[in-house]
Amino acid sequence: MVFEYILKRYFDRVYTEADFVKRTSEALSKLGFNADNSIASVCICRDEISQAMPALIDVWGEAFNLSSLAGMFFAGQTGLAAAMHHSPIADGKERYVFYAVPHIAIDAEGHLGACKRTGRKEESTACGALNAFQKELSQGKLNLSMDEIDIEQSLLKRRLLREIPYGHVPDLLELTKITQKVVQKDIEYALNTIVDRRKSDYAVISGIQIHGPERNYVWVVSCYAVVNEVMEKIVFSE
Repeated sequence: MVFEYILKRYFDRVYTEADFVKRTSEALSKLGFNADNSIASVCICRDEISQAMPALIDVWGEAFNLSSLAGMFFAGQTGLAAAMHHSPIADGKERYVFYAVPHIAIDAEGHLGACKRTGRKEESTACGALNAFQKELSQGKLNLSMDEIDIEQSLLKRRLLREIPYGHVPDLLELTKITQKVVQKDIEYALNTIVDRRKSDYAVISGIQIHGPERNYVWVVSCYAVVNEVMEKIVFSE
């Protein structure tokens, strides 16, 4: 199948969304995180085809929504602090689990960024916000003004452009991978400014959500927890 070939070509190891959430929750349970003592937060794209993931993450209970276009982290310190302050307190500690997963689609013919949507005959794109930004770059018509009626897209372009070498035009796959790195970096920076590690444990799980013709997958890039001020790499059980 062409889709499977392209998936394996660009993403070395993937899990179905359900398996991804199951494995992360099982691994974190061994480090003291569970639905009764932790709060999960989700940073994904606003796209409706991305919403299967937070539905699965309800194994942690109701999750705090940090999402924006393309899965960018624009909630900042205020949003992050709100999520943290909603955590249960158990054994004198707060525990947070952050899922940060931007997305891309691959259709049955192996076209990156292409997908089908219910009720629409024409091919669609995912991530649409990243695709629009990539088109501006490739056409040399990048608009970096702050549009008050399109704030998230304006912020997306300004933030991602800082990570792209001058004159370089990434394709959608590379741009998606840049986005993943940026989202993780920005969440980690905010965490480092406000988390008291003496009183809090947390986990950061970051990757890319991949929409296939039949189901969604997740390519895991980074998965770790900070417990008792010590970073622990999360290893999935096989």
